[in-house]
Amino acid sequence: MKPKYQVIMEEIKSKILSGDYIAGEQIPTEFALQEKYEVSRHTVRKAILELANEGFLRSEKGSGTYVSNQYRSKTSGNFTKKTIGVITTYISDYIFPSIIRGIEGRLNEDNYSLLLASTNNDVEQEKKALEMMLSYGVDGLIVEPTKSNLYNPNIAYYLSFKEQDVPFIMINAYYEELEVPFLCLDDVQSSYLATKELIVKGHTQIGLISKIDDLQGKYRMKGYIKALGEAKLRFQPDLVLSYDTETKLELYTHLKTFLHENRDVLTGIVCYNDEVGLEVANVCRQLGISIPNHLSIIGQDNSYIAKNANIKLTTLTHPQEQMGRDAADWVINKLQGKKELPNETYYQPVLIEGETVKELNMGTVLPFP
Repeated sequence: MKPKYQVIMEEIKSKILSGDYIAGEQIPTEFALQEKYEVSRHTVRKAILELANEGFLRSEKGSGTYVSNQYRSKTSGNFTKKTIGVITTYISDYIFPSIIRGIEGRLNEDNYSLLLASTNNDVEQEKKALEMMLSYGVDGLIVEPTKSNLYNPNIAYYLSFKEQDVPFIMINAYYEELEVPFLCLDDVQSSYLATKELIVKGHTQIGLISKIDDLQGKYRMKGYIKALGEAKLRFQPDLVLSYDTETKLELYTHLKTFLHENRDVLTGIVCYNDEVGLEVANVCRQLGISIPNHLSIIGQDNSYIAKNANIKLTTLTHPQEQMGRDAADWVINKLQGKKELPNETYYQPVLIEGETVKELNMGTVLPFP
C-alpha cells in the first residue's frame, strides 16, 4: 500500500497535468486536504513539499499554495535536443516493433529524441503515460489510442496538450470525441476486401472474428457487413464471434466452442487480424478441421508473425513502418512551422494471397468433417 502522502501527491499532480488545476491557481488549503484525505497536517505538508521540489507547486507565506509554471519546462528546457513522446498499446508484440522502427528512423534523421511508453490497452496505464509525457515536457506526441471504440476518461490530458500547443497525432485509430489528426489503415476497406475475396471464391457462409473495444474492430466489422450486403448475403449474428482486451486470453476456448458449433455451416472466416487468424488455424488443427479444404481463413495486417508462421496466411497489407515514419514526419513538420499538413490519412490495403483460402464449387460446398 502506498504511503498517504504519495497518494495525495499523485492526485494533485494528476489534476495539474490534466488541467483541473491550472498554472497560478491556488490549490485547496492544508486543512481542506487534511479533511479530504483524513490525514495529519504533517502528511499534507510532506506531499506539498515534494511537489514543490518537483516544480509542480509553490507556496506563498500567508497566502497559500499555488500551481507553478515551472513543471512545463523544467525538464525540456535543459536540453536543446527536442523530444517526441510515443505512446502505443503494445511495444514488442505484433506490428508495433515495425511502427516504432519507422518512428525512430525518421526522428534520428533530424536529431530528435524518443520517449516511449505503452498502455497494454489499459486506460489507467494510458493515464500514467500521458502524465509522464506532460511532466517531462515533450515537444510533440504520437499516440495509438487505448480502447478507441469506448469512452476514454483521459480526454482532459489530450486537451492539456492542445492548450500547451504541443502537436500530437494519432495512429491506427483515434478518439471520435476529439478533433485530432490521424494516420489509419482503411479498416473498412481491409475487411471488405477480405470478405469479398471469400465471396468471389464461392463462399456464402462466412464468419467474422471481431475485437469490439478498438475502433479498428468496429470498422472491420463494417467492411464485412458491406461486402455481404453487396453480394446480397444475409448477415448472420450467430456467425460473428466478438472479444475484447479482457477476454483475449480466453479466445482459444471461445474459438473452440464457436468452430465446433458451426462446423457444418461455416466455410470461411474473416479474422480481426493475423494473430487471430493463426489462432483459428491452431484451433482447427486441434479439432481436425483442414485449412483450406474445409475452412478458409483470412487475416489482416501482413504482420511478421504471419510471415514466419508454418502456414502461409492469406492477409491484407498494413503500412506499419511507413505509418511510423509518416507520423514522425508530421510532428517534425508541425514543430518546424509548416502549415499545410493533412489532418486525415488513410492507407489503402492490398490483398496478399496465401494458402488459406480455397475456391469452392458453388454446387458442392464442403462441410466440416
